[in-house]
Amino acid sequence: MAKSSAITNHSAAASLKSAARNAPSSWSSADPVDTISRSRSNRRPRGPARTAPDAFAWIPVGRVLPPSKELVLMRRIFASSMALALPLFLFSSLGPASNGAETRLGPATAHAIDLFGSDEADAEAGAWPGAFWRSESGIGKAKPAGIPTSFADLAERVAPAVVSIQTRETVRFDALLTPGHPRGFGLPPMPRGPGEREFEQEGQGSGFVVSTDGYIVTNNHVVEAAEEITVRFLGGRELPAAVVGLDPKTDIALLKVEPGNEDLTTIALGDSEAIRPGDWVVAIGNPFGLEHTVTAGIVSATHRRDLSEIVPQSYHDYIQTDAAINPGNSGGPLIDLEGRVVGINTRIRAEANTLGFSVPINMAKQILPSLRAEGRATRGWLGVALQPITRDLADAFGLEQARGALVGSVFPESPAEAGGLERGDVIIAFDGERIDDVQSLRLVVAATPVDKVAKVVVIRDTEKETLRVKTGRLDDGPQMSAARGPNPPDEGFGMRVRDANAEDALRLGLEGEVEGVLVVDVDPGGPAAKSDVRPGDIIVELDRKAVADVDDLVDQLEEADRPLLLVRRGSSTLWIRLTRAG
Repeated sequence: MAKSSAITNHSAAASLKSAARNAPSSWSSADPVDTISRSRSNRRPRGPARTAPDAFAWIPVGRVLPPSKELVLMRRIFASSMALALPLFLFSSLGPASNGAETRLGPATAHAIDLFGSDEADAEAGAWPGAFWRSESGIGKAKPAGIPTSFADLAERVAPAVVSIQTRETVRFDALLTPGHPRGFGLPPMPRGPGEREFEQEGQGSGFVVSTDGYIVTNNHVVEAAEEITVRFLGGRELPAAVVGLDPKTDIALLKVEPGNEDLTTIALGDSEAIRPGDWVVAIGNPFGLEHTVTAGIVSATHRRDLSEIVPQSYHDYIQTDAAINPGNSGGPLIDLEGRVVGINTRIRAEANTLGFSVPINMAKQILPSLRAEGRATRGWLGVALQPITRDLADAFGLEQARGALVGSVFPESPAEAGGLERGDVIIAFDGERIDDVQSLRLVVAATPVDKVAKVVVIRDTEKETLRVKTGRLDDGPQMSAARGPNPPDEGFGMRVRDANAEDALRLGLEGEVEGVLVVDVDPGGPAAKSDVRPGDIIVELDRKAVADVDDLVDQLEEADRPLLLVRRGSSTLWIRLTRAG
């Protein structure tokens, strides 16, 4: 029996040696993924796969098996060992592989980085005219392999470029409340005595250094009213700062400090278009005065454009994240795993602590050169009043989809007028960019260089036309406004009207001659009110036909079940769809 056992063990050992000799010579810790693919492709079919638990058998101590069974058992143990060892082998090989002076990433590392959104984006500063920031900072990068187990290295590298901002301003008011009246929100009680009073109010925020000579990016709302600004760096160094440029519409501000003979540590500006929902991001800032607080999360969504009601006429295209952002984080960086800024932390939803919003860094890149040179943002201008396309308006204009931006009016002597845009046009593309809604058009036009001739694709009378419009500068005329779209209409009309006259124009602040019918009153519960018809509106068209007076309006309404109104409201005109009462 002992002889049989010895022969069996020898056979098993020979089998193991043979397997080692036949193994691919390219197995190495630097190339684990390719090794797996080659070894599997060279195997012969061996029948149904066995799980690891099945491969290990409980054997009574001292029991001697027949040679054939021992050999089978040894083979199964070898296969199971490989099944357990290879994952550990691969996991230990995820880091960078070094070959002398050259360091490269193995395929497993590259694959893991690809899975978790850490591919390098093309963020060369030269791609942005007037750029003064760096696309690659001197603080290095952090390239985690797979799911990050710690953000400590990343935070340590970028922290010197993140600053805390302290502001001070004088608030003046009339003493209308009872002296000593408590007001809450951290404000001191009302002072005693009549007349104007004042007190000093302090604020705090965050920012980040984008150039070695002292330019710092933060939020407009952090510093716009400040009379004194102090920037505090990691380690406690403080420097006074001056405002170089402000842009309320994107909530971006540019500050400048004088660092003396010492170059400041900068942080690289990345590419916000390269991030995707699910990517890891890190926020660093000064929440509640707790300097250099680090939080992490993921990108929850991109291109959040439905928040424009917060700041009317603004240019919103937010990155949404669940990384904790609190008061004091405003102006601080949202950082990708390459250590580059992809967003500027700006606002939160008060009712939810996992809803934070950041201005995309690409939007900042568009305006930082003009903030530095002129103190204000330079934007393209079209010169139209716009309104969103509802399903009803899409039907009225013969559109297949409820997308695009509807031109309510064209400003006189504007680029839009010179380029041939007309009231009632539906803009579906601008300068090669698809236009889905009013905000997308606003963003594209604003980012278009002044005096550039852009192709504008419109739907006019159900036909597609291409126009060429030379963009102007936003300050040259009224802003491209967006009229508030109507609510979904109900049945009926429910409004009283009369002929409009010159006195109405004077009272309503309208320029030029006034033609049409003035809406005097609207039934609050009626369909006209629900369709957003308001007292003071002047109806100038019905179903694309001019309305001269009340009689003309009544005659046209008799033949219309769902009339399309063009109304004049202030300096803009907009379209409203009504439905007759059933």
